Amino acid sequence: MKSQQEIYEYLKQFLTAERLAKIEFFASESSDFVLPVLEDVYQFRNAAAIVRSAEACGFHKVVAMEKKNIFKPNLEVTKGADTWVEIERLPHSITSLEKIKRRGYRLIAVSPEDDAVPLPEFKIAQPAALIFGTEWQGVSGEFIELCDETLAIPMYGFTQSFNVSVAAAICCYDLKQKLIQNGIDHKLCHEMQLPLKIRWAINSIRSGEEIYRQFLES
Repeated sequence: MKSQQEIYEYLKQFLTAERLAKIEFFASESSDFVLPVLEDVYQFRNAAAIVRSAEACGFHKVVAMEKKNIFKPNLEVTKGADTWVEIERLPHSITSLEKIKRRGYRLIAVSPEDDAVPLPEFKIAQPAALIFGTEWQGVSGEFIELCDETLAIPMYGFTQSFNVSVAAAICCYDLKQKLIQNGIDHKLCHEMQLPLKIRWAINSIRSGEEIYRQFLES
C-alpha cells in the first residue's frame, strides 16, 4: 500500500514548478481551526460565495448539511475556490452536528439571539464550527440548543441580519485576524497537509483522478 508521501511525490512530476510552489505555500498556510457549517443552503450564489470566502481566509473545508437542497456552488462565483476547498456533505441532523462536536470543535451558532456574544467581543481559543442557518429561517432552534455558544454580528441599521454569505465572510475574516494576532497555532501540521496537497495536485492535473487511480493500482 502506497503512503501519502509516495503518492504526492509521484503526482508532483505532473505539476508545473509554479503550481507546485503555490500548493506548497498555501498548504502550509491552510487551517481547519474554523469550520463553516451550512444548514441546507439553497441559493447557488450563496453557496459559492461562502466557499470563496472560506478559501480566501485559508480555511479549506466547509460542511454542507443537506436536507431539501443539494449544495452546489455557482462556479462563476467561486472563481476556482471550489478546486481548493473540501466540501463535506452530511445529512441535516443533530447526529451530524454531534459528529462534528466529537471531532473537537466547539459549536458556535451564528444567530442574533439575546444572549449571543457580539463578534468583536468573541474570543477564539479552540477549534470552532460556525453554524450558519438557511437564508430565510436562520439557524434552527434544535441546533442552537446543542451549540456551546451563540455569536452575533452587531447591526447598525434597520436591517437586522446580513445575507448568509456575507455573514460567513465577516466571521471567517474576523476570526482569522484574531488567530493571527493572538499567536494561536491554528495551521495544519505536516501530516494533515499531505491529503490536502494530494487533492490539490489531482485537481491541478489534466486527468488527475485517472493518473492517481492508476498509480494506486500499479
